Amino acid sequence: MKTTKYFWTLCLLFAAFSFVACSDDDNGNSDELRPSTSMTIDKVFLQDVKSNVPDREVTFARLGQLIRIQGSGFSGLRKVLINGYETYFNNALMTNNNIWVQLKKETPIADADDEVRNTITLIKKNGEMLVYDFIIMASSPSITSVDNTLPKHGETVTVYGDNLQETTLVTLPDGTTITEEDIISDEDGEYYSFVVPASADLSVAGSITSVGANGTAKTPEYFNDNNCYILNFDGLGSMGSWSATYGTDDLVDDPLNTGRGKVCMLIPQSKLDDGGIDAGSNSLLWATAGNDEPTDDWTSRMYQFIPEETLASDVAIQFDIYVPGEWFESGQLEFSLQNNLSNYGYGSGCTKFSSQYINTAAVWVPWLNEDGTTTPFTTGGRWQTITLPLSKFGNYNPDTATKDADKATAAETTFQKVCEDRNSGSYRNFLMLFVNADLEFSEDKIFASSTFSQPIYIDNIRVVNIKSIPVSDFDDEEEE
Repeated sequence: MKTTKYFWTLCLLFAAFSFVACSDDDNGNSDELRPSTSMTIDKVFLQDVKSNVPDREVTFARLGQLIRIQGSGFSGLRKVLINGYETYFNNALMTNNNIWVQLKKETPIADADDEVRNTITLIKKNGEMLVYDFIIMASSPSITSVDNTLPKHGETVTVYGDNLQETTLVTLPDGTTITEEDIISDEDGEYYSFVVPASADLSVAGSITSVGANGTAKTPEYFNDNNCYILNFDGLGSMGSWSATYGTDDLVDDPLNTGRGKVCMLIPQSKLDDGGIDAGSNSLLWATAGNDEPTDDWTSRMYQFIPEETLASDVAIQFDIYVPGEWFESGQLEFSLQNNLSNYGYGSGCTKFSSQYINTAAVWVPWLNEDGTTTPFTTGGRWQTITLPLSKFGNYNPDTATKDADKATAAETTFQKVCEDRNSGSYRNFLMLFVNADLEFSEDKIFASSTFSQPIYIDNIRVVNIKSIPVSDFDDEEEE
């Protein structure tokens, strides 16, 4: 609907948001705000160069998007308000018939005053004002992670992301639907969760699709993904065995009896009974069989599920973990994509970019936050999924490179390069171990290790494609 509203509406608007149109004395303009007799808005277009329709007429737009307002009489425009929020526009690009406006993410949506919600307001230097009714929506919902991606019937799955408010429908890859009464939806839109129904076919892999107040979202296609195992300790993937490793005799039954079969006890019970892992020491290795084992040649079996050209940042090592107690301020979990570790732990050389060596290690420290603060980690009475992107591993981690060229090299790494690096090594065993070294977060923040004797269980180590799946608001857009 297009309308020019009366002056009393304008007064209420500006009283609420403290926007006052100033005069331009040089042009004889007035401070008085009054309905426009010269401006009109005919249509609004979404500007998206990535779209099949880069200049699309729309009846709504989302925060963060660029719109083109088409009409007449825009010369002398002074302010653009979206939902009452003053929004920048470029005078140099504006014409008498078109205005380009980027919708700021700070623009209020639910918190906007009733009088200005879903409106575009234009104010000219001479005090003319036009209010145009137009739907403003929050940014599209997006997914950041999923816990748990290999669930059993009756287990809880939590999907994390942004703008997931009021999720009312969830569809699993096999077509099973979960409706509003069985979904827990976070008021801030940071997650939704549900219990996997007994009717779901968990042999079907793919995306979880959700519908909420801000639209439709899809997870990456790794839910129920059993295709690219490294080790599941029940016959998928082959364990290596030599003097530096634990073996099949050290595996244990799933302590939660969820049906996961055999699992890895990261520090075997015999070692815990002897006092655990001393400060400054490491556990033995949990490893795959290596060079002569076909399942350790990722190129022969993973490219059919993860295309070679997929960026390393869109591929991850995923595993399930059960920590019944509190893991806190000592101990790290280290992975390496091949058996070439020469140093260990957080910040070690093998976890950083190198132009001389093939570094393929990463360290996961669940109790350490990004800002250096710490939080005890536990999964309570359940298994939890952890996703560790390959862009966190050694030469594929741009954050550990110091030169711009090296950062670009790391960021452009493909899954094919990762596989080629593994196959080029003398030993292509995948490794996992518990490291109990001191952790130096910064020069003035060092966490001294202590003897560690907590049980930690790990299962289902796998490679998954974590590429996000955008969902268009428009039927004629193809998903990429």
